[in-house]
Amino acid sequence: MSQKSYDDSASLYLIPTPIGNLEDITIRSLNTLKTVDMILCEDTRETGKLLKKYDIQKKLVSCHEYNEEKIKDNVIKYLQEGYNLGLVTDQGTPIISDPGYVVVKYVIESGFNVISLPGATAFVPALTCAGINPSPFLFYGFLNAKESKQRKELQSLKDLKYTLIFYEAPHRIKKTLTNMLEIFGDRNISINREISKIHEEIYRDKISNLIDISDTMKGEMVLVVEGNTEVVDYSNLSIVEHVKLYVEDGMSDKEAIKLVAKERGVAKSIVYKEYHIDS
Repeated sequence: MSQKSYDDSASLYLIPTPIGNLEDITIRSLNTLKTVDMILCEDTRETGKLLKKYDIQKKLVSCHEYNEEKIKDNVIKYLQEGYNLGLVTDQGTPIISDPGYVVVKYVIESGFNVISLPGATAFVPALTCAGINPSPFLFYGFLNAKESKQRKELQSLKDLKYTLIFYEAPHRIKKTLTNMLEIFGDRNISINREISKIHEEIYRDKISNLIDISDTMKGEMVLVVEGNTEVVDYSNLSIVEHVKLYVEDGMSDKEAIKLVAKERGVAKSIVYKEYHIDS
C-alpha cells in the first residue's frame, strides 16, 4: 500500500476551469494559477483567454492527449528543479474525460506531490437538476464512437440499477439515443446541453420522445439516464442458460460469467466450471 503526505517539494496542481461561464472558477483556483511557476494546458489559446480575463501572466506548456507521453519527462525535470506546476484542460476538471492521466500517474510514481483542487465538472450540475434519483450513480463519460462497440458497452450497462451519466457530441446524439432505446428500453432521461453557457437547455423526458428532436440539439451534452428499475428473476434458469442469455445479448463469455456470478452470489469459478462443462 502506498501512502504519502504532502511535503515541501515541488507540486503539480490539478486546477478545474469553467465549463462555460468564466465566472465559474473558485478563488483558490485563481490564486493557484497566479502562484504556480508555469501551467500545462490542453490548448494554450483557450487557457490564454481565461488568464487574460483575470490578468494572469504565466508560461504555458502544451499538454494534451497526443503529447503526454513525450512531455512527461520534461514535467519531472521542472519539478526536480523546484518549479510548481498547474495542469488545466480547456474546460472542467483535468482527467475527467480529459487529458492529464498519463502525466499525473508519472508524477505520482516519481514521488512528487499531486494536489487536485475541487471545482467545475459538467456531470455534477447535470445530475443534480435531472430529476432522476442521484444515488447511486455511475459516471461513464464518452461511449465508443464505433456503433458495434457502443452497443456492446450499453449491453454491459443495461442491468445496472445505478443512474448512468454519459457525455455525448451533437453529431452522435441521435444514434446513441436510438441504441439506448433498443438496449435499455424506454427509460427516463435528462439531456443537458451547453451547461452554464448562454444557450444552456435541458430536456427531461422518455428516450423515445427525444430521438426525433435530437437533430436540433447542438453543443456539448451530458446525458443522465435512469437505471434499470425492473426486477428480473433468473431462478427459472440454470447457470448455463443464464450465461448463454448474456452471450446472446453480445457479451463475451468472460463478461457473462462475471455478471452471472455477481447476480447469483456465487464464485466465478463455479459459474465458469458449469458453463465450460456444458460447452
